[in-house]
Amino acid sequence: MIVEYQHTLADEIHLSGVGLHTGCEANLTLSPAPANAGFSFSLADGSRIPATHQTVRSTVRCTTLGSPTAEINTVEHVLAALAGMGVDNAAISIDAEEVPIMDGSAKPFADAIAKTGLVEQRVPRRILELRSPFWVRDGDKLLVVVPAPHFKINFFVAFPEPVGNQFLETPEITPEYFLREIAPNRTFGFRAEVEALYSQGLALGGSLDNAVVIDRDGYMGKLRFPDEIVRHKALDLIGDFALLGMHPRCEVIALKSGHALHVAAVRELLAPYRPAAIAR
Repeated sequence: MIVEYQHTLADEIHLSGVGLHTGCEANLTLSPAPANAGFSFSLADGSRIPATHQTVRSTVRCTTLGSPTAEINTVEHVLAALAGMGVDNAAISIDAEEVPIMDGSAKPFADAIAKTGLVEQRVPRRILELRSPFWVRDGDKLLVVVPAPHFKINFFVAFPEPVGNQFLETPEITPEYFLREIAPNRTFGFRAEVEALYSQGLALGGSLDNAVVIDRDGYMGKLRFPDEIVRHKALDLIGDFALLGMHPRCEVIALKSGHALHVAAVRELLAPYRPAAIAR
């Protein structure tokens, strides 16, 4: 049997930018971490927040983690980059309450990880496999997880035009595939929705430089992929599934899903009473 080993970063990575919702400047450092440490956030007040489903405080518009004294918002893109690029353990230090949005995608994080490289830790990777399928549902939103030899995603979205219906079926999500096909896809919003958020003091860091804005007549700016919207939804799912703390071996079928269902699925996969999932 081939043993997969855990990996961490070969060196520190420093990135800076504004938060999408707060508009505040943030300086972020990704650092190597010991085997079995997983991912965690260290904040300026000294708080340490493990990136697990137990620390999720909100899934409204982004995934927010929290401790009794602090919160960190919009964690999904950096977690997607770490997980998608094959990192098992990393410490994330940040001096603000929101991860910088960068260009709206996971690409700046993933590019930096690719440039820095990884170090093998000679400790077997923690892998989550399924014995049987299960699903979580919220109205017309559905997420199904089925046994599979590799992690892959099938994602369907349905939005008003010009987005319409989009479907993405991935092969095995390897670091090469993630960097090329998933990481570059940016967060998005409809123009009317963005204007409403502005009026509420939200999305203060959003701009055409870090988001796909969708108007009634089309996209405000050039798309990176014709189906960039559904690809970004798959990116978000990878980031939320990083909260498993294990490398998933399963196929995910997502119908109009979002952060709330992603986190609900992670909780179900890790529930002690669930016989469907096994970790090794």
